[in-house]
Amino acid sequence: MREILIRPDIVKYRTFADFAKDYTIGKRDLVLTTRLLKEKYIAPVLGGGPCVLVQEVFGEGEPTEEMIEKMLPAADFASYDRVIAIGGGTIMDIGKIFAVRRTGSVNDLFFRRADLYRDKELICVPTTCGTGSEVTMTSVAIVREPSGGTTKLGLLDEKLIADTAVLIPQFLEEIPHKPMAESLIDALIHATESYLSPDRATITTDTFAEKAIRMILSAINAYGSGVDIRRACADEMLTAACYAGIAFLSAGCGLVHGMSYPLSGKYFVTHGAANYVFFDAVLRYYDDRDPAGKISRFRAMIADALGCDEKDAIQALADAENVLIGVKKMSEYGAMEEDVDLFTESVFANQMRLVNNACVPVGPEDVRRIYRQVL
Repeated sequence: MREILIRPDIVKYRTFADFAKDYTIGKRDLVLTTRLLKEKYIAPVLGGGPCVLVQEVFGEGEPTEEMIEKMLPAADFASYDRVIAIGGGTIMDIGKIFAVRRTGSVNDLFFRRADLYRDKELICVPTTCGTGSEVTMTSVAIVREPSGGTTKLGLLDEKLIADTAVLIPQFLEEIPHKPMAESLIDALIHATESYLSPDRATITTDTFAEKAIRMILSAINAYGSGVDIRRACADEMLTAACYAGIAFLSAGCGLVHGMSYPLSGKYFVTHGAANYVFFDAVLRYYDDRDPAGKISRFRAMIADALGCDEKDAIQALADAENVLIGVKKMSEYGAMEEDVDLFTESVFANQMRLVNNACVPVGPEDVRRIYRQVL
């Protein structure tokens, strides 16, 4: 099997100012970011040099087809040579689209009706500890389905891998607890799904995934002991999220992500929160179906990291996550019984790459059962 190892250059800076100085950010750069990051970190350092697009001007929350379509005309494609995406997963997902040639609509790109050509240098600077998008080949957006509804869809292509990933722990120091916690659990899910990948996991991906899982659990344990992990563990959390991204660049994600996308697409639930809804239920499904399979190695790892018996590892993991932030049911985001069948249909129509990467075989009835468990 062919591995994609570490494609972007990965660099780390203490502050945004240090990064900006080394990379001489100027008028031929396009910076994509959020209002808060622009005001607090970017404008004081860069002034009026580069073109800066602020996401909230075009739409709030997760990236949508409409949001990206509004943003693209705001920057002439010929006016910039580099795209510098500074933010969470939304910003980096959008940044990847700004780095490719405009050969069709956003909908055409995501449904692969338009060709994908990479024309611009891409630098991704994560400001959360979750998505790993700075090192992946995926751009995710909520798009219109042919049926008229909406779903969350991933566009996968090696042309979307950034040239450089820049890690700056300074950005995590004042992140609010809720997005920090959801991001950290999202990184844990990325690493876990990569580790449990049945066919695509390799020695390399297992190594990065296990390291990420242990680093994240160490940070969660520190939080449970009263440590302000945003400051004390910022470097470790940012690094762990990057490691998780490296793991799923090759090994891929699985059923948790596949089931979360319809929930995000219909009710605009943030990526980390939506994944968290299904994480424990999917792990228990794997454990029930094949307790002696690769899930047994995962249980042993978690037991070692959390200091519990292996038979209690999955429950201990859920308990540790709950100390960081409580998990919600689908209904708390607005989902209803009628969504179970609709979401199941969407999973098997649009997310088979993720279903096929589940740790054990899964069919529509299994997915319906899990949806009902967490409704």
